[in-house]
Amino acid sequence: MDKLLIQGGVSLKGEIRIAGAKNSALPILAATLLTHDTVKVCNLPHLYDITTMIELMGCLGVEPIIDEKLNVEINSSSIKHFNAPYELVKTMRASILVLGPLLSRYGQAEVALPGGCAIGSRPVNLHISALQMMGADITVENGYIKASVKGRLKGAHIFMDLVTVTGTENVMMAATLAEGQTIIENAAREPEVVDLADCLVAMGADISGQGGDTIVINGVDELHGCTYTVMPDRIETGTYLIAAAATRGHIKVKDTRPDILESVLSKLEQAGAEIKIGENWIELDMHGQRPRAVSLRTAPYPAFPTDMQAQFTALNCVAKGSGTITETVFENRFMHVHEMNRMGASIRVEGNTVIVDGVEALKGAPVMATDLRASASLIIAGLVSENETTVDRIYHIDRGYECIEEKLQHLGAKIRRIPS
Repeated sequence: MDKLLIQGGVSLKGEIRIAGAKNSALPILAATLLTHDTVKVCNLPHLYDITTMIELMGCLGVEPIIDEKLNVEINSSSIKHFNAPYELVKTMRASILVLGPLLSRYGQAEVALPGGCAIGSRPVNLHISALQMMGADITVENGYIKASVKGRLKGAHIFMDLVTVTGTENVMMAATLAEGQTIIENAAREPEVVDLADCLVAMGADISGQGGDTIVINGVDELHGCTYTVMPDRIETGTYLIAAAATRGHIKVKDTRPDILESVLSKLEQAGAEIKIGENWIELDMHGQRPRAVSLRTAPYPAFPTDMQAQFTALNCVAKGSGTITETVFENRFMHVHEMNRMGASIRVEGNTVIVDGVEALKGAPVMATDLRASASLIIAGLVSENETTVDRIYHIDRGYECIEEKLQHLGAKIRRIPS
């Protein structure tokens, strides 16, 4: 298992290109199961989770064709099995996204519950109850969701008790081939949900309202193939911008979308960054100044994303003043705090809020990543530390960031991967 070794104290400078969005690419790959025609998906990021999803397709009997640019052509007419095994699902919660397409297209699906997830955990429950409202017969036994439907799924009026991105996506995919109209209320509004809807529309689906909290899907008899390019990753974009701000740097990120990052860019401006934007690029310049502390509260899109709070915690560690960060989306999302305090940060947790008093610099230390975004925040902490930091268990980071050490090296960071 690899570690990252970071020598801190360098301001990030230069230009990098942003990869395709993992959280768009995964549901779009699942959506290819809805047609027997070939779907070509472009701008996929080079990530473990993408490889896992393509492996999962292989388990179902599909043989994806991948070119040198990691564009994938998928023709699911060769599908033989309708079972997503635990071995793959346990490594990636997004595997649940094949449930809706398999059930809608083939009338059956068997998907392992996501790793260690008891059925009481609400998001999976929402997928199941929504599909049951559409006429599916679903049982949960031996750790598997076993679903079937006689004939076609039926359109239904579904109110999501909780805003859930994958729940919205699963129901939206299932509804494309259902009989009649499906209305999803309290739907997730994330750009990645819109990206999936736009791909489904390119495949012949009848969908309106994506990007708002009510999505209307009129079922069609069949979908067809298309070529679709995955949107840029807004979380990767934000992570590099925050890293540059924390290190008092000056960077430009290209092949991105400023229009879906407004909440993050406004917080970076509050931190003292000068931000310039174009149609597909963002430039951030701290003019060598130490950032100012910011306070924020996470909430579903278009509010501040939960996937960026750990990175802002790292920025606040070395900022002027104090900032409070309140997490409203996920519990247990402050696992990075203990590691940062070991590096000399001054952070205290009060319920679902962290209060950070900025210090001049952190001190390098061996730290351990606990989840994907926490890993990114520990790398930022390492970049703003005196002397050396090692980040262990970086398989988390490889799930969500394409070639992170190469991109940071390109911006001047002293970072390299070493064997544990």
